[in-house]
Amino acid sequence: MKLKNDRSILVIIDVQTKLLSVMYNYPLLLENLKKLIRGAQVLDIPIIYTEQYPKGLGETHPEIACLLTEIEPIAKMAFSCCSENKFIDELHRINRDQVIICGIESHICVYQTCRDLIDKKYEVHLVNDCISSRKLENTELTVSKLQLYGVYPTSVEMALFEMLKDASNNAFKQISKIVK
Repeated sequence: MKLKNDRSILVIIDVQTKLLSVMYNYPLLLENLKKLIRGAQVLDIPIIYTEQYPKGLGETHPEIACLLTEIEPIAKMAFSCCSENKFIDELHRINRDQVIICGIESHICVYQTCRDLIDKKYEVHLVNDCISSRKLENTELTVSKLQLYGVYPTSVEMALFEMLKDASNNAFKQISKIVK
């Protein structure tokens, strides 16, 4: 399915400092996440972000949190975001049917959230260059297994330009600068 900015919501899962620092190729992951967030903001895509057990794992990485100052994170204990009532309430409030997923760890919280969103009849788009685990193999397995369940793989640039549609869109120059 084609991503449309008026149908999409961005969900950022558990990009907390203690977790991020042990992810495979985390510097690139962090840069890609920032591009995706800034691009979503330019395109007026609503954003939800979560923190897994913040008391023990700490807060969202400051380079991500500083981009999300107008949004409160949703704390959770379950691996799937969908197990948290506050998350589900926010999804219903925003009322969009395409969910763009990014975050960590891909084979645990990202995987379980995607599966639960599919079960709830959402169209899920997984931003492959914005997910990670400690081992690359776990991320690769996540992507291939989720495709079997109907999750659509994408990348930062693919998702942002798909929602732009063409270069005549007013946001084209801003998105082009973000992805460079």
